[in-house]
Amino acid sequence: MRITAQMRILSRKNHAREDSTSKTETVEPVERESGFEAPPVADAPVADAVASSAPAPAEPVATAQPEPEADAGVKAPAAPVEEELARVEEEAAAEQTEIRMKASDLLAPTKRDLSDHIKPAVPEVPTDRAEVISFANQKGGVAKTTSTLNLAVALSELGNRVLCIDLDPQGNLTMSQGIDPDKVELSMYNVLVDDLPISEIIAHREIDIAVASLDLAGAEIAMSTKIGRERSLEKALREVHGEYDYICIDTPPSLGLLTINALTASSKVIIPVQCEYLSMRGLVQLQSTLKMIQENLNPNVQIEGILPTMFDSRTLHAREAVSILEENFGDLVFKSRIRKAVKFAEAPVRGASVLKYDPDSRAASYYRNLAKEVLRDGSS
Repeated sequence: MRITAQMRILSRKNHAREDSTSKTETVEPVERESGFEAPPVADAPVADAVASSAPAPAEPVATAQPEPEADAGVKAPAAPVEEELARVEEEAAAEQTEIRMKASDLLAPTKRDLSDHIKPAVPEVPTDRAEVISFANQKGGVAKTTSTLNLAVALSELGNRVLCIDLDPQGNLTMSQGIDPDKVELSMYNVLVDDLPISEIIAHREIDIAVASLDLAGAEIAMSTKIGRERSLEKALREVHGEYDYICIDTPPSLGLLTINALTASSKVIIPVQCEYLSMRGLVQLQSTLKMIQENLNPNVQIEGILPTMFDSRTLHAREAVSILEENFGDLVFKSRIRKAVKFAEAPVRGASVLKYDPDSRAASYYRNLAKEVLRDGSS
């Protein structure tokens, strides 16, 4: 920009010299050819230095050298070159400022503009929250589905509002209430993947049940790129927390994303364990997963209890398995024992819980006793 200003000054001086050329002879033609302008008038000290370097005159001069008379034909500059340069620079800067984009034009949106679209935080109104209980064990065939349904129905018999959630892609809990998973149009898959309100997939049977379909097998892959995928079920349950006292979740026989969703949304975990050595081995890995959930996702989830299932007191192996559980986990082992009974296999065929299929059977009494134990532990 300074070079541009200097060029403007040279142009103006050239016009002035052209006007003066018609009146007097100067050295400007030489300066035009060379492309340089005459240096500015030197100050007094510089003039004295130049005079001292010139040859001395033949006769001494008594008085000071008079100033040369100004040529009447040459116009004197209106202002020194420095002032002219400064003025031109200011004009150029002003022109540059007019065309320069403002910061508000370059930054969009600004912090102030963005704040207009942020909704103010509204304090949550305390509401009744349901007790969410997950039934989890990575080993299959340990009566997770049977325990989820029959404990839920037993809690309902005691006057509680209960919701069951089927997170197992096999849909056994859904079938146990007489619903065919193959014919379900909307299921827990749509809730977890498409954020469908969970109230739209709840069927009303013995208890309310959020149904599963075979599509649920692909939910983990569909959720793999979803932000906050571990909390999808937790967010979905916010809609119905105030409508139920207990929410019981049946999980798949794995420790994948569906089970992690269940544990993240739960306050308690019941671990059904078949009274066999291999079933107890799964407890170690489940404990590791639960510790990870507590450290990273849900610090409030706790083990409600370990439930011995398929207990056969006639075999030494089953009695030893229960003893090992009690030695290692103490009071975490429920006092209730779910013994083997053919009624547990017959009830799902009728699309009912064992409490409805044969309410006076010993099989039904096992889960009624368990429900009382859960309520007692919850109130203590």
